Amino acid sequence: MVIRSRGRSGLAGATIERPKPASGDVDWSLLSSQGRVLFYIALCPSCSVQEIAIALGLSQRAIWGIIRDLRHHDMLQVTPDNRRHRYSVKLDAPLLHPTIHDLTLRPVLGQIVEKALREPNDACVRLP
Repeated sequence: MVIRSRGRSGLAGATIERPKPASGDVDWSLLSSQGRVLFYIALCPSCSVQEIAIALGLSQRAIWGIIRDLRHHDMLQVTPDNRRHRYSVKLDAPLLHPTIHDLTLRPVLGQIVEKALREPNDACVRLP
């Protein structure tokens, strides 16, 4: 994709070339980072911050900030496990957007959480 910008005079300015996504790669997401973290934790219960960061391609610092926000809104359960924290989704937490404030996470993530608790998911990153 080539983007050309015009200056105030209307003359062509700098040309910026963005690399095209490789076949099958997607450069956008339907979900926010908070939504992606919630879905990952639902799929991979008891995951660590490092595992979430690796799986989602975000820094551990970014994941810590997202987890802080999700905990602040009471959407995550934190369980200490020796020197690590393990996270799980609180399914009865309300969705925060005003247009859907009457809904909880249960209709969105309930079946994913139940299935993940029954059988492990191959998409989960597991560190020793």
